[in-house]
Amino acid sequence: MDLYFIRHTSVDVAAGVCYGQFDVGLKDSFEQEAEAVCQQIKDIRFDQVFTSPLSRCTRLAHFCGFHDANQDSRLKEMDFGSWEMQVWDHIQDQQYLHAWYEDWTHLPAQNGESLHDLYQRVALFLDELKQNAYQKVGIFTHGGVIACASVYTEQVTFEKMFENKAAYGQVIPITLV
Repeated sequence: MDLYFIRHTSVDVAAGVCYGQFDVGLKDSFEQEAEAVCQQIKDIRFDQVFTSPLSRCTRLAHFCGFHDANQDSRLKEMDFGSWEMQVWDHIQDQQYLHAWYEDWTHLPAQNGESLHDLYQRVALFLDELKQNAYQKVGIFTHGGVIACASVYTEQVTFEKMFENKAAYGQVIPITLV
């Protein structure tokens, strides 16, 4: 099965701000970026299209003509809990934050998720997807989800999963066996 992970376009969030599942806005360049995404996928005939329910993904899916894309919460970005929309350097509980920096794979963000939690969500989605006879699937989602899918399909390890992070508006093809 050929999966096409489509990362949302540029977000309108200041550098250094923690966001994950917070429903942030998009930059004014959305239409130009979205048109570039449309050009990347225009010749692909998807059997099924899924999207994260966050507006930065549904808006791109709609722009690309997929008004009936199936929304799936497992495709949301990592939940940073209490840290959402805070500047990383200004997060109050610095002791917990430093512990999280040491083991963010397993330790959840305060009142949020760990990377392992995100990976488990993505793995469940992909396990379920394997049960279908789809040939080509479009998935409008987030950088963390794409990184987890790359680990799931053994393209990279957990340790190297963010070395080549998907750019905003990038389409990442991944084969699911």
